[in-house]
Amino acid sequence: MREFTEQEIVRREKLKNIPHAYPERYVTNYEIKEVKNLEDGTTNVRVAGRIILMRKMGKMAFLTIGDIEGRIQISIKIDCVGEEKYAFFKENFDLGDFIGVEGEVFTTHTGEKTIRAHSFEFLGKALKPLPEKFHGLEDIETIYRHRYIDLITNEEAKKTFLLRSKVIREIRNFLADYNYIEIETPILNNKASGANAKPFITHHNALDMDVYLRIAPETYLKRAIVGGFTKVFEIARCFRNEGIDQSHLQDFTMIEGYGAYLNYEDNMDFLKKMLQTIIQNIYHTLEIQVGDKMVDLGGEWERISFRDLILRYIDIDIDKYNTKELLLNKIKEEKVVIESDTPLENLGYGNLVDQLYKKVARPNIVEPIFLIKHPTELSPLARANDENPEVVDRFQLVINGAEIINAYSELVDPQEQERRLLHQAELKSNGDEEAMPMDYDYIEAMEYGMPPISGWGMGIDRLVQLLTNSDNVKDVVLFPLMRPKE
Repeated sequence: MREFTEQEIVRREKLKNIPHAYPERYVTNYEIKEVKNLEDGTTNVRVAGRIILMRKMGKMAFLTIGDIEGRIQISIKIDCVGEEKYAFFKENFDLGDFIGVEGEVFTTHTGEKTIRAHSFEFLGKALKPLPEKFHGLEDIETIYRHRYIDLITNEEAKKTFLLRSKVIREIRNFLADYNYIEIETPILNNKASGANAKPFITHHNALDMDVYLRIAPETYLKRAIVGGFTKVFEIARCFRNEGIDQSHLQDFTMIEGYGAYLNYEDNMDFLKKMLQTIIQNIYHTLEIQVGDKMVDLGGEWERISFRDLILRYIDIDIDKYNTKELLLNKIKEEKVVIESDTPLENLGYGNLVDQLYKKVARPNIVEPIFLIKHPTELSPLARANDENPEVVDRFQLVINGAEIINAYSELVDPQEQERRLLHQAELKSNGDEEAMPMDYDYIEAMEYGMPPISGWGMGIDRLVQLLTNSDNVKDVVLFPLMRPKE
């Protein structure tokens, strides 16, 4: 049997006095955010919202109602609504309840735009009180578990998630201007392909088979290129069964885009322009706060090879230590401690290089850089460089220690792709859980012919985390997965 606090019991008692505590609808003619732009004297203004501040006095009450985009003050006077209606208001309305109001706009002597209510309707009872004194939630775990309360009480939370929505809208608008077409690809896959990552496995009852939650939409977007699309993108929910930290979640939102007849250098220029355009449109500046430092995203962004970036921070030359055994011995010799879900001995050379980079180099990056010339083994779907087949035509955009974009010129040779995926499958069978499986269905699609392609993926969560200077990626995800309290 559930137990209720004294306040909750009182609120439940009030329900007995309210004929229609949860009505079907209420017709409005303005959004709350629009009222502040109305001229004084505008009549028949109808708005609705949650009561978030309230002062009840003898013959008059002031309350503030709000929603995700705005708030407006309401005055309810006994002279305007009548004694019976005013008494009903005083006795039955609480903070957190929903109210619909019709009235006239005026400005108080303190300069606050207000609606003088001529009538009002009860639109919903909150059976639980808002946080005491309206200070909002302070415990971070409670915030993640009860984001809806955080949104009600915290203006910064509202700004964050409105910004996230605006970022996605700006990206869509930018891509539409360049003739990219948005499509959808499967979340349930027969193969966990498209990236080097450990997948989630589930069971499909109707087909009686195990399937994977997608780790990336890549191979299906490239199938669309085979089918005749020239420029495509998808904003995709993806799932990787890996560790949690301040910039990683197991279920996350990314956007991937693919353009025929482009290479990775075209996309370096294109995506730099895209990010600068959307940030300028939103903030009207290209300087953003990163930690305690202002970072200018204007101008040119440094381009540096995987090898040179690692050498900048440790004396390990991956061109010299170019096998798994040589590199692993050198890492041990230099006493580099790398934490990995997969034992280092089970990793292939490419993933071992990646782990080294993530340990010694990536945490030191603040200003935007394009990391280029990745080892071929680390990039089984990327096109090998014509001059040096040991590296691929790939780049990652890294800002403040976080990978924001991963992109490359795509491998479109089906025979070479088959060879690489067979090698990945061998690594997987030897214990590298992040290696990719063989995917003959994708190989078959490639065999029908592919044009030159360059593709890219960008983490929406990480981008918003960067732009809002948030400490944890969960701060910009509305409802992050949490372990049940039970």
